[in-house]
Amino acid sequence: MTTLVQILVAAALVLSIIIPFGVYLIGEKNRGRYKTAIGVNSFFFFGTMVVAAGVTLAGKVNVLAAAGDSMSVGTGMAYLAAALVTGLSCIGGGIAVASAASAALGAISEDSSILGKSLIFVGLAEGVALYGLIISFMILGKL
Repeated sequence: MTTLVQILVAAALVLSIIIPFGVYLIGEKNRGRYKTAIGVNSFFFFGTMVVAAGVTLAGKVNVLAAAGDSMSVGTGMAYLAAALVTGLSCIGGGIAVASAASAALGAISEDSSILGKSLIFVGLAEGVALYGLIISFMILGKL
């Protein structure tokens, strides 16, 4: 029964993305419809996510009983911190690499002698994600 519910939720998520953009692509001649299509897409997608979360979390789940009594709130917070450190540092690194790499490509196209200097800045921006990953490993190593 739960697999059927999971399949239905997955199908609803896929349809919530496809249908509004299909409406947008059909009505491409009218430029004012894209805001409506994106709004409808967001409404159906997040609505389906809320329903999926409700269906998934409907039953009582005792994670501590399944994992054993050695698990505590501090351990859960450490896992959450490791996940947040990795995710947010990768997002920040991606934003930094996007701006640094585009500026580097523009500078290299005008003067190719500054390739080395521009690659250093792109590498430094990418290092932010690596530092977050290292901190995440340090957090997980303490558990």
